[in-house]
Amino acid sequence: MQNVHADIESVLFSEDVIRAGIARVGAAVTERFRGRDFTVVSILKGSCIFSADLIRQIPIPLELAFVSASSYGDRTTSGDLEINFFPTGEIEGRNILLVDDILDTGQTMSRLREEFLRRGASEIATCVFLDKPSRRSVELDADFRVLEVEDKFVVGYGLDFAGRYRNLPYVGVLKPEIYGARASVVGEG
Repeated sequence: MQNVHADIESVLFSEDVIRAGIARVGAAVTERFRGRDFTVVSILKGSCIFSADLIRQIPIPLELAFVSASSYGDRTTSGDLEINFFPTGEIEGRNILLVDDILDTGQTMSRLREEFLRRGASEIATCVFLDKPSRRSVELDADFRVLEVEDKFVVGYGLDFAGRYRNLPYVGVLKPEIYGARASVVGEG
């Protein structure tokens, strides 16, 4: 049985760095929404770990909802976006904190913001665990971000490659031979 840690080229962000960043963002979110009803909408699957840790750092009332958005699959670059909304009555007239694991091209977050506004959200703030501004293809900056990352293929702490590595307690750079071998198996180049 292979140990997933062996597939990591280097650790970019340790558990301690992650915890400190989430505490900082949790405090900022608390100040932004203090005294107002709001819903944290976690974008599945990648942000579930981050969202769980983040809401525990927000000591004011909130609701939690989920939306599924997928654009990667087994690839290393994003493709067509599939959106499945779970929160029906949890959008209209609500203040929304849209939480994602990584802001890369910005396509997913941008499309979700548009859809939430179309469905009647009063306000939408965005919060990301990792921000990768070098890959942005739309004009979008997160309102809250924990960490900024260079253009490297990272996994861990909810981020995956082909469904694996989400369970790593840190963020690391995946060895190129791992995603290169997988990409050739699934026909990606």
